[in-house]
Order: sequence, then structure tokens, then C-alpha cells
Amino acid sequence: MGRDTLTGTRIRERRHAVGLKQAELAELAGISASYLNLIEHNRRRIGGKLLLAISRVLEVEPSVLVEGAEVGLITTLREAAAARPEARAELDRLDEFAGRFPGWAALLADSRARIDTLERTVEALTDRLTHDPHLAASLHDMISTVTSIRSTAGILAEGDEIEPEWQTRFHRNINEDARRLAETSTALVRHLDASDAARAIASPEEEVERFLAANAYHFLPLETGEATVDELVDAAPELTLTASRDIMRRYLRRYAHDAALVPLDPLMEIVGRVGCDPTVVARNFEAPVSVILHRLATLPASAGLGPLGLVKCDASGTPVFRKPLDEFPLPRFGAGCALWPLYGALSRPSQPLYRIIESSAREARRFEAYAIAEAAGPMRFGGIVRIEATMLVRPLDRGDGDTLDVHPPVPVGVTCRICARASCDARREPSVLTDKM
Repeated sequence: MGRDTLTGTRIRERRHAVGLKQAELAELAGISASYLNLIEHNRRRIGGKLLLAISRVLEVEPSVLVEGAEVGLITTLREAAAARPEARAELDRLDEFAGRFPGWAALLADSRARIDTLERTVEALTDRLTHDPHLAASLHDMISTVTSIRSTAGILAEGDEIEPEWQTRFHRNINEDARRLAETSTALVRHLDASDAARAIASPEEEVERFLAANAYHFLPLETGEATVDELVDAAPELTLTASRDIMRRYLRRYAHDAALVPLDPLMEIVGRVGCDPTVVARNFEAPVSVILHRLATLPASAGLGPLGLVKCDASGTPVFRKPLDEFPLPRFGAGCALWPLYGALSRPSQPLYRIIESSAREARRFEAYAIAEAAGPMRFGGIVRIEATMLVRPLDRGDGDTLDVHPPVPVGVTCRICARASCDARREPSVLTDKM
């Protein structure tokens, strides 16, 4: 059942939530109870003035009744189903489930994310126990010391005729071994605490993403010079892990560098004149296009550009930064769709790419995608040039027909695992949504 056919179901659920009877809603909306019953059972389509009237009575935006659950939630649920194919989740009824029970759907998606986090934590701890040289040396030292104490104590316990001089020596050995055992144990506890392993209920990347989202990816104190990178990180209680703080410091240093190169006030003024055209903006500042893409994506809402998504990857295609959109979710782990301009830019460094892309969701959305691959970090003769690709994504106005005439939309997905396009030549693994490769 498609998302556009579930409007009636959402009306019924919302009516129950606000405590209205069917006859009461029908009277307030100016229709008969029997007609409303047909709408709520998805037997009659609804739109126009009637949709506005019902949404007004139910105190909800019309888009909530028509569109239902956000695309990001649907995508997360598909990923959860892809991870457990043996459960045989009814994917054809996923939209209906998310539309009728948005709270349960959100809880399931959150549980899936938490399971992923806990599995990675267990893997990290297992790897640490196996390969940490400090831990292995400390445990070996502790075992050796305990064995020495036990041997010396056995001699004292079983020896009936031990000269006082030897007894004193054995007691001194036990005392020294016990002190060394206490010191080794204390050092081991400090080492484990410093690693944050025992407290790692979330991965560093997730803590960083939550912190960025909480600040809307914009840091005005860095723009104005009112705070330093270290001050912002030290004042962030959300960053509980040492690795999280290190990642955040690196990101904010780069943010501050970009802000100094492309100051906020002149950028806002130019964007107000030329709009979202990264190459034009870049010419005004003589700045790299990748820097402009990042600056545009992190502008405050007052810039008037609307929602913007951003993703960066290294030369291997591994994402190194993500700012997702609800309408254009980005995979948390692994690479995205091979047809994204992000990856096409890697084969053409320094060449700006512009594409209109169309998502593979049932209710397909179109986006403008600006991508470029440029050198990241210093370059030197004889050294290795590190390349990063950056892609800015912006929802396309549905009425912008001229752009579509010049740039026909390219169908893309999120990842192959949850993409229903069976005929895609770029597919690298089967989809859980189709039987074909």
C-alpha cells in the first residue's frame, strides 16, 4: 500500500489521538459520517478544501496527513529489515506500519540504532582485550606476581624449621610483591578508565553527529571569534568520549579555517544576491569550491537557502562527514549509491559536477546535487595527495521545469540493499525489496 493511499488511516489515528468521534469530526468538517468512514478506510481520496478543513479540526499540518512518516524513518526501518532478512518483515506494509504507529516505528528505529552501537562497542572491547599491548603486559605481570606470592607463602606455611633470617627475607619478598601487585592493578584500572571503554554506550561518531545536530551544524562563537575550539569542546557535556572530543576538535579547527577564509557576513550578503550557486560564490571569495559547499551547508536558517544536506568521502568512498536531510537520508555505515555525483567527482578531481537526482523511494523526490573532489590538506612534491569529495544536496522546487529540461533527473538510491530499482547497472548487492540482482 503506497504512502499516498494511507491518508485516511492517518486521519483515523489522529482523530483517536485527539479524542473525537467519527460523527463529531464529520460534522465539524462539513461532511457526512458515512463519507468520512469511506475516507478513513482509504476508499475515497481526499484533497483540497476538505483536507484543509479536516487538518484544521485535527490541529495538524495537512502534509502530516498526506505524507506520513518521514523518509528518514522509513529508510532506517528498511535497513533494520535488511540486517535481519530471516525475520521476513512485511516490507510492502512498512509505510502503513509507520503511518499508523509512528511512535512504535520510531522506537523500533531507535532500538536498531542502539543495537548497532552496542555491537560495535562489543567488537571494540573484544579487539582491545585481544590486541592491547599494555593490557597484555599488565595481566602477565599480575599473574607472575600472584604466582610469586603464592610460592613464597607456601614455603612459609609448610616449612617447620625456617631460620629467622630466611623468614624475614620471605616476608620482605611477599611485601614487595604485594606492593607491586597493587601498583599494577591501579595502573591497569587507570588505563581502562582513560580509554572510555567501560563508558562507551555510543560510538564517537554518533556523539559527534548528535553534538553537530544539536548546534544545527553552525557555530557562531567560532564565526565571531568569541570562543576557541578548545573552549567549545571542553564546554560540551555531550562529548563524553576522548575520541569524540578529538574528532570534534579536528572538525572545528577546519570549520574555523573555512570561516576565516569565507567570513559569515560577506557570505550571507553574496548568497542573498546570487543564491545557491557554489561556483559563483567561490569566485567572489577566491576560495575552493569544496569549502563553499561546506559553508553553504552550515549557514543558519536566516540565510534563506532552505534545508541543505552534505556528505564528504575520502578517495576510498568511505564517508568522513554527513549532514543528512529527512528527504534524502544518508547511510550511517558504508558507502552510498554508486550513482551519486559524489563518487563521480573522485574520477575527475577539481571538476565541478551538477546533477538533478531522483530518489528511489515510492514518493520520489528530486534534488540538486553539487559535487567536487579536491585536495584536502597540504601538498608537497614526493608526498601523497589526499583527495576528498564533497556533495551538497538541495531539494528541488517541484515547479522548476526549466532545470529539468536542461538536466534530466538521474535515478539514485540510498544504498543497494534498500533500493528497489532491479534494473540498475550499478547494483553491487541484492536488494531486500526485490528478488532480482
